[in-house]
Amino acid sequence: QVQLVESGGGLVPPGGSVRLSCAVSGSSLTVYTMGWYRQGPGRQREFAAAISRGGATNYHDSVKGRFSISRDNAKNTVYLQMNNLNPEDTAVYYCNAQIGTQMKRDDNWGQGTQVTVSS
Repeated sequence: QVQLVESGGGLVPPGGSVRLSCAVSGSSLTVYTMGWYRQGPGRQREFAAAISRGGATNYHDSVKGRFSISRDNAKNTVYLQMNNLNPEDTAVYYCNAQIGTQMKRDDNWGQGTQVTVSS
C-alpha cells in the first residue's frame, strides 16, 4: 500500500524558515509529479508548489521567491524549503504524488503536517 509520510512542520516565527519532507513508500511504480498543497484555517486546500520527475518546478504566485521545491528521485522524496514565512502561510501542508505508469497515474496524498507562523 502506498504511503506518503510528511515531516518537518511546527511553530515558526514570522520571517523564519522551515523545511518539509515527504517520502513515498510501498509502490514499485514510477513516482511522477510531486507537489505540496496547503489548507489554512477556514480556507479550501490550495496548490503551493510542484516538481516534475525531470525537475521542472511550478509555484503559486503567493509563494514565489520564498518557497523552493526539490526532490530526490532515488529516495522518492520531495522537499519544500519555506523561507521568509508570514502568518498567512499558517496551514496544514499536504504532500501529493502522482504514481503509476505513463498510461495511468493515480493521485496519492500524505496525512498533512501543520505549519504555524506566529510570534
